[in-house]
Amino acid sequence: MQNNQEEQGLRRSLQARHLSMIAIGGSIGTGLFLASGATISGAGAGGALLAYALVGVMVYFLMTSLGEMAAFMPVSGSFQVYGSRFVDPAFGFAQGWNYWYNWAITVAVELAAAAIIMHYWFPDIPGVVWSGGFLAVIFVLNYFSVKGFGEAEFWCSMLKVGTILAFIVIGFLMIFGIMTEPDPHRLAPGLQVMTQGDGAFVGGLAAFVGVAMVVGFSFQGTELIGVAAGESANPGRTIPRAVRQIFWRILMFYMLSILIIGLILPHNDPSLLKNDMKDVGASPFTLVFTRAGLAAAASVMNAVILSAILSAGNSGMYASTRMLYAMAHNGMAPRLFGRVSANGVPRNALYATTVVACLCFLTSLFKSDAVYMWLLNSSGMTGFIAWLGVAISHYRFRRGYVKQGYSLDDLPYRARWFPLGPMFAFVLCLLIMLGQNYAAFTAAKVDWNGVVATYLGIPLFVVLWLSYKMKHGTRMVKLEDIDYREYHQRLSLDRQQGELATESAR
Repeated sequence: MQNNQEEQGLRRSLQARHLSMIAIGGSIGTGLFLASGATISGAGAGGALLAYALVGVMVYFLMTSLGEMAAFMPVSGSFQVYGSRFVDPAFGFAQGWNYWYNWAITVAVELAAAAIIMHYWFPDIPGVVWSGGFLAVIFVLNYFSVKGFGEAEFWCSMLKVGTILAFIVIGFLMIFGIMTEPDPHRLAPGLQVMTQGDGAFVGGLAAFVGVAMVVGFSFQGTELIGVAAGESANPGRTIPRAVRQIFWRILMFYMLSILIIGLILPHNDPSLLKNDMKDVGASPFTLVFTRAGLAAAASVMNAVILSAILSAGNSGMYASTRMLYAMAHNGMAPRLFGRVSANGVPRNALYATTVVACLCFLTSLFKSDAVYMWLLNSSGMTGFIAWLGVAISHYRFRRGYVKQGYSLDDLPYRARWFPLGPMFAFVLCLLIMLGQNYAAFTAAKVDWNGVVATYLGIPLFVVLWLSYKMKHGTRMVKLEDIDYREYHQRLSLDRQQGELATESAR
């Protein structure tokens, strides 16, 4: 039995290696290569490590929750479908549009960052030229086929992984004095940066909460395997494998990188404090390579960061396009966005997403940091809302599955620590979202500009949810009414075919 979305035009062309690298490509971008310095300068090395570890645990639970649902029900636009089936059609509607906007805005953020990076090499060329050129490249990569997109992500992600591994090796060699810095007055840092003064934790709880959203933004992209499930070959096997591998790889990259940066660069390092997205030389990766005596570090790191940014933007274009396509097929977006080309690409959805991505031009036209920060905050908040929806959907998915008498042994992949996992992820997500800019309310005068920039995504989500609910009169789906039959039959058929293949091989 073919999956409905394959019959409608999408192609199952993504292999396990594509799925792994799509998630890595989407989550390793400006958040690690540039914003990681801001987390250390804001909360100290210990505070940053703790934030990455805590958010990492949350992301692990979200990944396993998503993996259980995606392996059972591999559909493109998974968040909207899961929200509609397991919670409320109005909730799924709001989730779908929120996630589409999240990644469309993220594409704009990445393109704006790419223009800033190119300013390092070509300071006289306007940023709008670079943003437009890179937008065209990302558009072309997504225009022809999903396999081309997958291959581009695979090789870009390989470059990023190689750079991070080299950084980790060189960093540890410097920490233990095996590779010395050119400056003879600087000794191997060891643990002194962490142990002297307030180097490990600075700023208290306020600083910790403040960097949590940046850390969450860094991890966003791991959930892309749920979106790509609808175009993956043999999702019952590839998705569980990807879930098991991706999270630990990403967590290792982030935790080890932050540890090395925190041990080599003090939180009050003047160069680190310049990490305001205007100077690639302020990237903590570049600073560490420079201190290792690698003179060409800035230019090499510039190229790597640029490829990372374009890779994340490429993943964002894919994710938002597929979400809009799925919503069109489910009657929650105009039908024209559900049309696909002969080779299975939803090009009308791609056009609409590209239009929103053009917001990147605003940062160049207005030359304002406020525009960039508004885009960045919008992306971060909507991403957390999507994660919140994953936790809610999985909680109700599992409860309904058990209540209707199905066996958990029949699931292709089972998330551990249920119900603790999704409940922990839900609570932490909510706390980070609400506490992100609480300082704006505690000041003598409320900073309304900061409040709007930070929290705008929440009322927009609520408006979408309630407007659809009032228009269509939807109600929360009862656990006993959740329909698992179609996909349970598919699993049974796949299992029978696998048994027949095994018998034939004998």
